[in-house]
Amino acid sequence: MQTVLITGGSSGIGYEAVKIFYEDGYRVYFTYRSGKEKAMQLVRELSNDKTDDCLIPLRWDAGSRDSLDELISGISHPVDVLINNAGVGSATVKHITEDTYEQDHQMMLINSVAPLWLIKKILPGMKERGGKIVNVSSVGGGITQFPNFTTADGMSKAALAFMTRQLAAELAHDPVDVFAICPGAVETPMFGASTLDHLNEQDRKALISKLPGNRLISPLEVARIIRYLSKPEASVMRGAVIDASLGLGSNPGLLQA
Repeated sequence: MQTVLITGGSSGIGYEAVKIFYEDGYRVYFTYRSGKEKAMQLVRELSNDKTDDCLIPLRWDAGSRDSLDELISGISHPVDVLINNAGVGSATVKHITEDTYEQDHQMMLINSVAPLWLIKKILPGMKERGGKIVNVSSVGGGITQFPNFTTADGMSKAALAFMTRQLAAELAHDPVDVFAICPGAVETPMFGASTLDHLNEQDRKALISKLPGNRLISPLEVARIIRYLSKPEASVMRGAVIDASLGLGSNPGLLQA
């Protein structure tokens, strides 16, 4: 049985990824930071309220090195697939601190440094056995830029895309595939907090109507791409930074909140 570690698995894209990998027969470790009840609800939903040692939620504070060590100690199986999905945005980071300078620091730390730290922990074993790493970046920073979004937010996602390319270059002769996926306007709590939640119904509909396809992307759509990238046939795409934005990356001016 293969093992996957999915960070930020209690909501949004991570939530859907947990379900897909579990239903495909993986042993799934997934992390949460403050959403313990959501994580336990997902466990109950998938396991039909039965104990299942193939579905393991673990708390992880991505901004803490001590928490990283605790996370690694809680994983008792070699990781075959690592999905760096946990992150904060320009609105959700405000739940951590109200200091704008510290918000910049936390976005860089959680969105780019923490995935690097986690990869450093997991990679040595992967180089021996083989493995897949999928970094969830964003169209903002990973592909293009949006002037009305926080600079540090885009910087942190751009760093994640660079790290993906750098690792792919370093691992050219190792059996580890590294990818980044850059979603666009996905219907998640993070996008809601940054863009949609402060709009009235009319303005919300107007903004969505300007998006490519006149719609939001579902978290499940992105999770399915992540699942594909973990398969052997995706190896030819090693090092790819994938625009999964329905075309928003080609025309960022459409998103004006």
